[in-house]
Formats: sequence, C-alpha cells, structure tokens
Amino acid sequence: MMNPSKIPAKVLAELNRQFNQELGAAHSYRALSIWCETQNLKGFAGYFAKQSAEEHVHAGKMIAHIIDRDAMPKTTAIAAPKYDFKSLLEVARHAQDMEQTNTQGINSVYEAALGAKDYPAQVFMQWFITEQVEEEAWCLEMVERVQAATCAGGLSDLDRHIERYLADDTGEK
Repeated sequence: MMNPSKIPAKVLAELNRQFNQELGAAHSYRALSIWCETQNLKGFAGYFAKQSAEEHVHAGKMIAHIIDRDAMPKTTAIAAPKYDFKSLLEVARHAQDMEQTNTQGINSVYEAALGAKDYPAQVFMQWFITEQVEEEAWCLEMVERVQAATCAGGLSDLDRHIERYLADDTGEK
C-alpha cells in the first residue's frame, strides 16, 4: 500500500484528470486517423495516428510522475470520440479545438501546482506547456493550409506533403 501522497490533493486531482484527458485525446486522434484513411488521405491518417501515439506518451509521463511521487494514478472512462466529419477542414478544426482544450487542461494543472507551491509539478508541467505552444501552432497551420487547398488536387498535394513530412520526422515532439 502506498503512503499518503507527496502530491497535494488538488494537484493530484488535476494530474489524474489531465492524464485521462490525454488518453481521450489519443482516442480522438485515432478516430481522426481512421476517418482520413477512409477518405484516402494517407498522409493525414499517418499524422493523426502519430498524434494518437504521442498523446499516449504524454499520459505515460504523467502516470510516471504520479507514481514517482508515491501516489496512485486513477483512470476514468473515456468518452467515444467524434468520428463522422463532412470534410478535412472539419477534421482539422476538430483537432485544433482538441489541442486548445488540452492547453486549458495543462494550464489548470500548472495553476493548481502554483497555488499549492508544488515545485516538482510546476517544473514537470513546463515541458507540457511548451509542447502545447507547438501543437497549437501546428494546428493553426494545418487549418490554414487545408483552407487554402480549395480543390481536390490541392488537398491531394497537401496530403502528400504531410506524408513526406512524416517520413522526414525522426524525433518525438
């Protein structure tokens, strides 16, 4: 049995909520990947599959942080993701909304850590804050590029560009 947690209760609750949110985002990104696959958008399908895997890594980091600080991570039910979209633009905007929601969640963890003077959690969450700046910037770029691809040929070119980008990308964000 674990000792009383070294993590203040509010911070622990926020960390648990956030790692479950990360798992939900992974589930949602998988649904986006599947939708793109059914639309023969292999580049976007690969990108969203990669994002799904990254969200699992992020949840794992939070789980490890909780365990390292002698507390028990608590999983919750994950809602079914949205999977029916009318267009790639709707998919891109959905991904953008998910990342904005994730940023709010990460900021909530950090705010709880600040309020509780939980210095290890503050330092830990700084990586996620930086990561979200990158994720939101990429989502904005993706939405803008999809909006600019006004014909089917433009979307195909953009999809191939994403495939090449993924082939050249060797590092995890």
